[in-house]
Amino acid sequence: MILIADGGSTKADWCLLDREKEVLRVFSKGINPYYCTKNEISDEIRQNLFYELKDFQLNTIYFYGAGCASPEKKELIKKALAENFKSKLINVESDLLGAAIGLCGNNSGIVAILGTGSNSCFYNGEKIVENISPLGYILGDEGSGAVLGRIFIGECLKNQLTKGIKEKFLKKYNLDVPSVLHNVYKKPMPNRFLADFSFFIKENIDDKSVYNLVYNSFMCFFQKNLMQYDYKNHKIYFTGSIAFFFQDILQTVANELNINIETIEQTPMSGLIQYYSKHYNNK
Repeated sequence: MILIADGGSTKADWCLLDREKEVLRVFSKGINPYYCTKNEISDEIRQNLFYELKDFQLNTIYFYGAGCASPEKKELIKKALAENFKSKLINVESDLLGAAIGLCGNNSGIVAILGTGSNSCFYNGEKIVENISPLGYILGDEGSGAVLGRIFIGECLKNQLTKGIKEKFLKKYNLDVPSVLHNVYKKPMPNRFLADFSFFIKENIDDKSVYNLVYNSFMCFFQKNLMQYDYKNHKIYFTGSIAFFFQDILQTVANELNINIETIEQTPMSGLIQYYSKHYNNK
């Protein structure tokens, strides 16, 4: 049996496969080695995954995760997994490669993630050969949930949005300026805190000031990231919760830039299942 994981900063999606058959699907909190220690990751796996899988014999684990681009971060995830599962092989790669495999399979394409964070690449059907660094939610991550939340809160608290939005927002989440600052600057996982407000943004998307905020952030993502690839000669694929739930605006921006989006998937998991099912059958 093999275990596949699509690990974002907010949520991790785990699927157990026995040849082409999906045996079990489990969700846990997000796992990002940039914001979590090895012990925190190991505890999350033990609490939300171990007891679901303890009766199964795992041969291979494929973990595709946010923050897993560098060797040291990959090793941190490997150690956390090895503490909980006896698997012959544990393979840890970036969530971007997982998205590329899940969306493109063995075909080439430009792949973009818009979730808690954002990222993009050109994938040649085997590996990522070009990548514009996302730079994280402070310096980059245009179009991501964390950046939408960061911009929204900044505009909201500085009274730059339509009258009434600020009061509605603070009341719904029982927040004030000190509590916002504490969550952003003092508490762990501020990117997750900020990304949570994408739900409120979606609920109020008919407000012009909120709509423009999302529109402008998506435009920045295209201009600063996607349009640096050879986008006129390759298919473009999007995945992630932000891309999926705001796809109308995403598609509007793409149309205005004369860019054709091939698909927009909430997660790459169905494609990963299909890919590894074929891998099983070809053995």
